Amino acid sequence: MRVLVACKFSGVVRDAFTAAGHYAVSCDLLPSDSPGRHFQGDVGSLLNDQWDLMIAHPPCTFLTVAANKWMKPEYAERFPNRARDRELAVEFFMTLYEAPIKRVAVENPIGIMSSRFRKPDQIAHPWMFGHGETKATCLWLRNLPPLFPTDIVQGREQRLHRLPPSKDRWKLRSTTFAGVAAAMAEQWGTLDDGQSSSPGCGPFTT
Repeated sequence: MRVLVACKFSGVVRDAFTAAGHYAVSCDLLPSDSPGRHFQGDVGSLLNDQWDLMIAHPPCTFLTVAANKWMKPEYAERFPNRARDRELAVEFFMTLYEAPIKRVAVENPIGIMSSRFRKPDQIAHPWMFGHGETKATCLWLRNLPPLFPTDIVQGREQRLHRLPPSKDRWKLRSTTFAGVAAAMAEQWGTLDDGQSSSPGCGPFTT
């Protein structure tokens, strides 16, 4: 299977698919954090390269619920381009979801795409996949089934949410958990034409 991991530089998802025997490539404007097939540049130039599956992680800066605060009138002078930036982010999200690729998963935190587009097909947490942490991750799926939990962990905490300020905080918060990546490779990497779900028909899971 040819797999494109869009807008991701950590290499975690790419490496999970590579370990499972697939041809996987990550793409981001930043260089990869780990050795492996990686394209540093605009993902738009890769969308027509006959991929079987794309897992996309578009930037959430202007899409997340937390960003709503900065849309208030009192912040207009401080952030004059905020509304425009949000519209560009929405457009980029939809470009990825509607890419000419058979199977697509677009990941983002809880945010405005639930109202601007539709509710996600699944909300997954790391604690469903062997990590004792809560981090609501929305998945909008096209021709893919929702992921089923592989290792439910008790003693959950919001470790990432409580990270102290640092230059690497954003990177730590955006890195995909290895258990989630392994579930994607195991469950989505073995699909055949008779196993895919219809667009947007997966359960809305909390």
